Amino acid sequence: MAAVMSVEPEYEWPRPPQGGYTADDLDRLPNLPPHTELIDGSLVFASPQAYFHMRAIRVLEKHSLRCAPPEVEVIREMTVTLGRANRPEPDIMLVHAEAVTGPAQTSYRPEDVILAAEVVSPDSVDRDRDTKHRKYAAAGIRHFWRVENDGGHAVVYTFELEPATLTYAPTGVYHDELKVSVPFPVDIDLSEVRAPNS
Repeated sequence: MAAVMSVEPEYEWPRPPQGGYTADDLDRLPNLPPHTELIDGSLVFASPQAYFHMRAIRVLEKHSLRCAPPEVEVIREMTVTLGRANRPEPDIMLVHAEAVTGPAQTSYRPEDVILAAEVVSPDSVDRDRDTKHRKYAAAGIRHFWRVENDGGHAVVYTFELEPATLTYAPTGVYHDELKVSVPFPVDIDLSEVRAPNS
């Protein structure tokens, strides 16, 4: 029996340039999948989004929009340029409204960001708990929230920057209700994150 030959061309994976990709490359590389991030000069592609992840982002965004003062803009799934080799994409950012430059804007500077929030996904546990946490702090982003899935229930860990060491100090763990006064008063019923049938 004759072997079946494929007529499909072999896929060529992109090869990083010497020294890795740069933050500017995210705007220039053709055909990148949505929500591609740059971590330490390497491209990081997003996996399909789980229901919990989508729901948590939606709830955080909805209540942040409701509570944010006029001088704060709520940004969903856009990047922050932390340097030449790092351009992560927080799930939610709170930025100074004057940092918004127009409809073609694709990224923010760390000094524009008041808070970065990450919803932990199974494929990004280490990045969300460790890598991004450290990089946001080192860049001087004052507040960080991390949302974890505990059996379908949202648990929010909040952190504030210790400016002398540029590391985050934990400020709270929230299971049923996220009620904080900084960076502005926010009160979120975390049961809204759960699936309707859970």
